[in-house]
Amino acid sequence: MQKLRLVNPTALSLPAAAIVLLIVSTRLRGSFFGTYSPGDAAIPSGSGHQVVSNSTSAVAGRVPEGCDIFRGEWVPDDGAPYYTNRSCAFIQEHQNCMKYGRPDLGFLRWRWRPDGCELPRFDAARLLQVVRNRSMAFVGDSLARNHMQSLVCLLSKVEYPTDISTTDNQEFRTLYYESHDFTLSIFRSPFLVKANLSDNDPDHGLWNLYLDEPDDAWLPFVSGADYIIISAASWFTHPSLFYEAGGRLVGCKSCGVPGVPELTLRYSLRAAFRTALRAITTLKGFTGTVIVRTLTPTSHFEGGEWDKGGDCRRTRPYAARVGVAGQDLELHEAQVEEFAAAKEVARGMRMMLMDTTAAMVLRPDGHPSRYGHWAHENVTLYNDCVHWCLPGPVDVWNEMLLHMLLAAA
Repeated sequence: MQKLRLVNPTALSLPAAAIVLLIVSTRLRGSFFGTYSPGDAAIPSGSGHQVVSNSTSAVAGRVPEGCDIFRGEWVPDDGAPYYTNRSCAFIQEHQNCMKYGRPDLGFLRWRWRPDGCELPRFDAARLLQVVRNRSMAFVGDSLARNHMQSLVCLLSKVEYPTDISTTDNQEFRTLYYESHDFTLSIFRSPFLVKANLSDNDPDHGLWNLYLDEPDDAWLPFVSGADYIIISAASWFTHPSLFYEAGGRLVGCKSCGVPGVPELTLRYSLRAAFRTALRAITTLKGFTGTVIVRTLTPTSHFEGGEWDKGGDCRRTRPYAARVGVAGQDLELHEAQVEEFAAAKEVARGMRMMLMDTTAAMVLRPDGHPSRYGHWAHENVTLYNDCVHWCLPGPVDVWNEMLLHMLLAAA
């Protein structure tokens, strides 16, 4: 079986999105594990809500065939969370909401219940057994990293990995679970395609996107992966110039450049996913499984935009089922349609859709907000309503992932 190639990227490392906390007093250094440290917050014994007892089917077993795990509701739960910031030392500071004093921890005591069935709880030993002698690569932006770090925390109950990365760049890490011969990697590529800051307006974040050229930051390194989990969305909201057909400027999004037609971020996201999926499905030597995870909501800011005082201070899921709408709906539709088109063409290759959007749009309470740093630190802060606290609702992505891997086995 081919091994996932270790990464030593030479491509440009893209800066963090503006919606993330911008730490100006410190920078990430050292190993992947040395970057993160547990705090001293504790989980409350109860959430204050009426609790649904753990049913046997929620604890173990498989989802019945035909049950859609991506449509359902969040219900109170006395069994969550799987870990805390005390028990998992791999939580990135910006998502370590407990360490930095988030006062309401009831948001941790909910679980996702699909319509008509139960989603089994995460079983670290079972997942590691499924992926024994295999490799998995996450490709995408900082939410892909959020997803991977949730998985590392969940698996830490059984085994701690060794950081075997060949680069000091914290955005490109490779971890190895020796007891299970399982390799786990993360490749940062916010647009999935080649991108760089434009000379036309570098000070204001205008990007050049080469929509028909896959990003060399990840593509050359994943041919030996058994699983590639690909995702991206939020960076496409940035002002951008769009290039296709060998570098020809075809349009832009919010660029303000005279004579350049205004297109949409749906256009750029659709084209980028089409390019990335085509690149994977035609990648020489790749015989693994492609998993496309749909976008996380960008609509949880309240009281203003992300850079105009918007925040997410809710303390529990939406009581009513809130549908995906607006920009989130447009981007979700584009992702689903491009996945379906790629799957139709790449017959014989295993492709799966992890459609997390409907579940996550119901969790405005699960973001770090202002709890990603100490109050006295010298930081420039935008309230983070895009990433997810760890532990938190994002852990359901790995419950879904385990089900998908078991169903495909």
